[in-house]
Amino acid sequence: MDRENVSATLTVAVPATRVFAVLADPTTHSVIDGTGWVQQAADRSPLTEVGQIFRMDMYHPNHPHGEYQVANQVQVLDPPRAIGWLTGQEKDDGHLEFGGWIWRYDLVPLGPSETEVTLTYDWSAVPQFIREYLQFPPFGPEHLTNSLHHLAEIATATSRARTPDG
Repeated sequence: MDRENVSATLTVAVPATRVFAVLADPTTHSVIDGTGWVQQAADRSPLTEVGQIFRMDMYHPNHPHGEYQVANQVQVLDPPRAIGWLTGQEKDDGHLEFGGWIWRYDLVPLGPSETEVTLTYDWSAVPQFIREYLQFPPFGPEHLTNSLHHLAEIATATSRARTPDG
């Protein structure tokens, strides 16, 4: 495979500001995740700045320990147009080490109540030594589409909950 990223796009009937607010809330990520690997947010504060670290509790049956934690560093934060993070792990000495793969959501408002959302998983910066033991992407293409549908469901539900007549 020559490409080192994969993406999916979905139009949702929710304003971009609402979609962005859902993505900036780490507590929603376990529900958005299309693989079932993300369990819950260890850091529950909203994402508000580039460089911010937020941790997620994870589970994967092929991981040596099954349960593990990732540390994500916000790389892109442009409300309500883009948000993205680099994923890594905290070592025993507290040092953060990132693997080189990035999750990024780009939002394009299509009017006051509709947004085109593109989710991209980019592994172009993954060093060779990691590529020797991890396959990229580590999931099927349906993962991104599933994640976008979950995002749409959450954003729609929270948008309705915020309207006086919804």
